[in-house]
Amino acid sequence: MQDKDRPDTRPVAPEGSAENAKRRQILDGARRVFLAQGFDGASMGEIAKVAGVSKGTLYVYFDSKEALFEALTLEEKKGLAEVLFKLDVDDPDVRAVLTRLGRTYLEHMGNPAHISSVRMVIGAAEKFPRLGQTFYEAGPRQGLARLGAYLDSQVKAGRLSIADTRIAAQHFLDLCQSGTMRRLLFAYGGPPTREEIDGNVTNAIRVFFAAYGPDAGR
Repeated sequence: MQDKDRPDTRPVAPEGSAENAKRRQILDGARRVFLAQGFDGASMGEIAKVAGVSKGTLYVYFDSKEALFEALTLEEKKGLAEVLFKLDVDDPDVRAVLTRLGRTYLEHMGNPAHISSVRMVIGAAEKFPRLGQTFYEAGPRQGLARLGAYLDSQVKAGRLSIADTRIAAQHFLDLCQSGTMRRLLFAYGGPPTREEIDGNVTNAIRVFFAAYGPDAGR
């Protein structure tokens, strides 16, 4: 889809590091506009203004608002799974590894900027499902895959007993954020406190190991 006020004449795209810097400038401006006005409320004209570029320059890099939104989503999620789900497969203390993951994960999930991004994507996903799919594939899906691979290694090592590690990975993350994400998405209360995070993760570990510990089901 092309923006209705897209100009007919567009400049030639710059090259090299200047191009990367300009793209970064546009994405930063787009983030501010999307977060403030939502996907439907944002316009390419306003994004160009906030980013400090001409509309012609904006269209050199992104030919529609949807393409810009998708690029911003990928940029923000790129590498996040590797940072959050850095799991030591050789550490025999699985409880400690998952506890660290749970705390880091919940801290990120409860960050106001992340909550704003989730709301923004949810608001656009009904009209443009591809945007929601991009967000999910770039973030949650990658995290689940990495956690599932870690759980596979722990099953092979005899430290866990799991029939389906993909489902178990989802169980663990859902247990960690139990109740927290729901209230934050509805703007009820502030970010989770250290006590809330520790409490959620402690309960998640207890329930997870009751279901998937090495002696589960025996």
